[in-house]
Amino acid sequence: MVNLLEVLKKEIVPAEGCTEPIAVAYAVSLAAELLEEEITGIQLFLSGNIIKNAMGVGIPGTGQTGLPIAAALGAVIRRSHRKLEILSGLTAVELSQANAIIDRKLLAVELKDTPEKLYIEARVQSANHRATAVVAKEHTNIVLLEKDGIPINIQKDKGDCGEDEQLSPEDYAVSLEGIYEFVCTTAFTDLEFLLEGARMNKAISDEGLRGDYGLQVGKKMSQRSAVNLFGNDVANSVIAATAAASDARMDGSAMPVMTTAGSGNQGIAATLPVIKLAELMGKSDDMLARAIALSNLVTVHVKHYIGRLSPLCGSGIAGGVGANSGIIYLMGGSLDQIKHGIQNTIASLSGMICDGAKSTCALKISTATNAAIQAATLAMNNISPTDNDGVIFEKVEDTIRNMERLVQEGLAATDETILNIMLSKA
Repeated sequence: MVNLLEVLKKEIVPAEGCTEPIAVAYAVSLAAELLEEEITGIQLFLSGNIIKNAMGVGIPGTGQTGLPIAAALGAVIRRSHRKLEILSGLTAVELSQANAIIDRKLLAVELKDTPEKLYIEARVQSANHRATAVVAKEHTNIVLLEKDGIPINIQKDKGDCGEDEQLSPEDYAVSLEGIYEFVCTTAFTDLEFLLEGARMNKAISDEGLRGDYGLQVGKKMSQRSAVNLFGNDVANSVIAATAAASDARMDGSAMPVMTTAGSGNQGIAATLPVIKLAELMGKSDDMLARAIALSNLVTVHVKHYIGRLSPLCGSGIAGGVGANSGIIYLMGGSLDQIKHGIQNTIASLSGMICDGAKSTCALKISTATNAAIQAATLAMNNISPTDNDGVIFEKVEDTIRNMERLVQEGLAATDETILNIMLSKA
């Protein structure tokens, strides 16, 4: 039997920094903790998607970007028990030690020839020992841990509902009817924990609106000036608040975010439009928690078919579809109108590619949020595309399911092309 509350608790977890480079730091830390000697070398073997999503993103508390500093920090701080919050509490001494590892050229990175989209293999060397940690499929899912070639028993936290706990495929293939019924009938006390994530994501949004982070997409959209064509309306306030959180996160803010399906930007894209709209509409905590639950579960549902890491922008497409569902729910829409909204959003965003984690993610998220609002407006007027329109099918589940076909058949070489283009600039 599908346990959607368990899915929510597994897929909605806090993280500090972009999850791909942070997962690299986590893997390096796992291996480094097995050594008691000074580290003499770090070798990373990474899937293309990990490299693509870690090249240009800011690393919290460092003022630096990319894989080298993330990996070096993992070797220094050795706090793997913090998982995706491993960099929390980073000190100036630790940062200096990590930079020394980079300066000594102890780090080597290679592209791993693997069909696995999310693959991190960290080999850490000391004078007399070598330790290896492999994380795959999900950002904290350890598949191998060994010292000097001898496997180490991997201990799972008892009762842990974190990302590394595997759920069955049926938990992710649940129908929209099942999701909607869960959202409408589950006790508020069971969903109340989602409000902590709402507070966390709103805090980094507020920080993005205050500071000069990244491209300042959200901040500039929210400011009234002669060069700002956006009005002071509900839609623009929602878009600006959402983009601002991504501005701050991608530029290395040390503030945590509540992730969805392994991505902080997905968490931002799926929840902040709902959070901001609920605030502007004066909705209750009960209504907000249910809308966030719906948005997150729809996002996870779409991601099940797109893939954990993908040539398609999960934050824009899956997060946008999820946000659209939450927006319609807050507006009093029916299940049929939510289905209309999903069709409208996919029709608008299905071609958005992922070219890595970086400052322009805020632009994509702002575009997706705008599309979600537009799609919700049409849906509330009972308007949606038909099966004569492109990749849209008569049944919304078929539309979602065929996103997997689009990725696997139509975009099979896209990731490699994107990565080659990015690497050609180095």
